[in-house]
Amino acid sequence: MVENKFLSNLSQNLLEILDDEEYYDITIEVGNDPYNKNNNDGSLVHIKLSTISPEIFHILLGYIYGGKLSLEECDASDIIKILIAANELNLQELISHLESFLIENKKYWMEENFDLIYQTSFKNDSFLGLQKYCTDLISNEPIKLFNSLNFFLIPEKLLVTIIQNENLQMSEIQIWERVIEWGLAQNSGLPSNPTNFSKDDFNTLKNTLQQCIPFIKFYNITSREFLKKVLPYKKILPKLLYKDLLIYFLENDGEPVKEPVPIIIKETYLKDIDSKIITFQQAELITKWIDKITNELTASYEFKLLYRDSRDWTNGLFSRFKKFHEICRNQSHTVVIIKVKGSNEILGGYNPIEWKTDSSYGITKNSFIFSFSNDGIEDYILSHVKNEKKAIFNSSFHDIGPSFGDGDLYLYQNYPNKTGELRIRCKKNSYERQIKEIGESCFSEVEVFQIV
Repeated sequence: MVENKFLSNLSQNLLEILDDEEYYDITIEVGNDPYNKNNNDGSLVHIKLSTISPEIFHILLGYIYGGKLSLEECDASDIIKILIAANELNLQELISHLESFLIENKKYWMEENFDLIYQTSFKNDSFLGLQKYCTDLISNEPIKLFNSLNFFLIPEKLLVTIIQNENLQMSEIQIWERVIEWGLAQNSGLPSNPTNFSKDDFNTLKNTLQQCIPFIKFYNITSREFLKKVLPYKKILPKLLYKDLLIYFLENDGEPVKEPVPIIIKETYLKDIDSKIITFQQAELITKWIDKITNELTASYEFKLLYRDSRDWTNGLFSRFKKFHEICRNQSHTVVIIKVKGSNEILGGYNPIEWKTDSSYGITKNSFIFSFSNDGIEDYILSHVKNEKKAIFNSSFHDIGPSFGDGDLYLYQNYPNKTGELRIRCKKNSYERQIKEIGESCFSEVEVFQIV
């Protein structure tokens, strides 16, 4: 179709009036130069549209006056400019037509310039057609974005979304290499070879990729790939993660641990958190870990405080965790947060099923435990359950608190100590990784949140 006519929605054909340079009562200033004409009677309405170029506005005038718009000869980039201008002038019918034309006729250009399409479409709620196009492409064909010429121009937020996508048909080491290339492109002054990096260079790249690295499945690569492709960038990895990877590849002959866990792509937003232990950034990271194992589509999360030891325990109660069992029994989708006494270390776990008080093991494949070495998000250990039949330990005794696995994260009250000293024991059994050095420690605070 060379032309599209919208005369049914316009009162009449006014093209003759548009061509008449003698009679007018409105001037419209577009771009840097005014769209000026001489006025006969001195009564003018002046409208200024500085964001629309004269060339684009001339095309729109043809639509406004005559309901005609020819797009076949227009460059795709000009059609985007027409779309933005149509939105500024609130020409809703034209917006829908332009979106459809782009999607149907400029598909290849759209894929190659996805960064522009993505940023344009989500700047305004009027571009629903383009928003759906972007969402569908990210979800169904993310590899096209990874291989596009303008891949390095996509924003960080979009990159994180893409590398989480289960439909991304690339090996994990290919994803890692592409992410490194993206990070280098954001910092043009960095050397291309990491052997030439200074300490500041590594820190720059580390800061650039800090939101991406948690979603790289390093355990799905081989030891040879780790040695050649990851090890040269070891200084941008969280220290504990690098240490665990080194141990893993030395112990497991370098075979990938398992297939990637299916992921639901969604936008998550953490509303707030009332915690004396973890930061907002740590809570956000925990929600991302939950995203990777859940099938629930949730637009936002709230950490609802159920239990806090310093708030709910009183000296009159000898059994320290009696209140925990009363408050959290039959509650599901909970996150336990523990502050280790005398250090900056934080431990915790996610339990998607209900807490019970029947001396049983809760069965789930979706729980995990974790630790942070401080109040940042760089140095952490994330450990998923491997023996789902012993994922959660439900004690019937009030001197045992929320616990995970067969001693993987075990909270209890020290019997000989009548003051109610609280202890932690961590020993890898039911979960993939050890989250704390073997031995016993004391903790100073425990919080339990329900994710709603």
